[in-house]
Amino acid sequence: MNYSRRTFIAGAAGLTALAFGGTNTPAAHAASSGTQVSGAAAGGATAAKPQSFQVRSTDGTMLAGEAKGDPDAPEILFIHGLRQSRLSWEKQFAAPGLAGFRMVGFDLRGHGDSDKPAALDAYSDADRWADDVAAVIDGAMLRRPVLVGWSLGGFVAGAYLRKYGGAKIAGVNLVDAVTKLSSDLLTEEAGAFTATTTSHDLTQRTAATADFLAACFHQPPTEAEMKNMLVVNGMTVRAVNEGFIKTTTSDLEPVFAEYAGPILLTHGVHDRLVRIAMSERIKAINADSRLSLFSKSGHSPFYEEPARYNRELAEFVTASSKS
Repeated sequence: MNYSRRTFIAGAAGLTALAFGGTNTPAAHAASSGTQVSGAAAGGATAAKPQSFQVRSTDGTMLAGEAKGDPDAPEILFIHGLRQSRLSWEKQFAAPGLAGFRMVGFDLRGHGDSDKPAALDAYSDADRWADDVAAVIDGAMLRRPVLVGWSLGGFVAGAYLRKYGGAKIAGVNLVDAVTKLSSDLLTEEAGAFTATTTSHDLTQRTAATADFLAACFHQPPTEAEMKNMLVVNGMTVRAVNEGFIKTTTSDLEPVFAEYAGPILLTHGVHDRLVRIAMSERIKAINADSRLSLFSKSGHSPFYEEPARYNRELAEFVTASSKS
C-alpha cells in the first residue's frame, strides 16, 4: 500500500490529539539529581489504564513513558524502533494474555513525547541510549525486566548490555532487531532510507517518512492506524537518523554473544529492512537463544501477528523470570 505525502498531512492534522491522548500529563518530573516517577508507575496501586511517567537521563534528556500491571509481576520493558514511539506496543498493552505482567514502554530520545536534543552526538553515542534504558529501569523501579527491542530498539538494548551488563535483565526478545550496522545484514531499501530520511529537503524527507513506515509492514495496518503512525513518525527529529548513522559503535554482536540470559529472536519472513541473517547470526553465537520466524509478517510481527507474538512473549517472560 502506497501512503502518499497527502495522506501524511491529512492524518497529522486530524489525529495529533489522538496520538498524544492520555500521555501528556506526567506522573511526576525527574529531579536533576535522579529519576522519579509517580506511585502508580513506581509500584503503587495498579490501574486498568497505563500510567504516564517521566524520567530524566544522565545528560538531562527527559523521557516520557507509561507503565501498566502489577508491580510485583514479571516485568517487560518495551523499546520501540526508529521513528516510532511507545504507542507501537498498543496491541501488547491491551492484550488479555499479557495482563499478568508489569509492562513498561517509553519514547526513545528524539521520538514521541520525549525530549529531542539537537546535537547529533546525542544519538551517535551508544552510551546515551544505554543511559536512557537505565534511567527508565531505575525510575520505574523495575527489578529484573525482560528487554524487548524492536529494530533500532535491539541496538538500544545491546547498548545497555554493553555498558551496564546483563545482571539485572531476565531475558532479551530481539524483534527484527538491528544488532550490527552492516550492508549485508540490512536491505538495499533500508540503505536508501538512510539517505532520504536524513535529507535536509523537507519535501523529500516527508515522502520518505511515509514510504519508510509502509515498508515496516507486510500486512498493512488499517488506514486509521496508518494515519496515527504517520503522526508519530513525523514527530521524530531529523537529528535522530542523521546522528545514529554516525555512531562508532556499529557491532553489538559480541555483547549478545556474551549475554548469559536467554534470548528470543522474533523475525518476520517478509521484512523489507532487516535481513533474517541478522537474527540468524545472534542465534549462531548464543547457545541460549531461539529463533521464531513469522511467515505472515514483515518488519513488525508484534503488530502483524499479535496473537502469536503475545503468546510467545508471555511464555518467554514467564520462563525467563524463573531462571
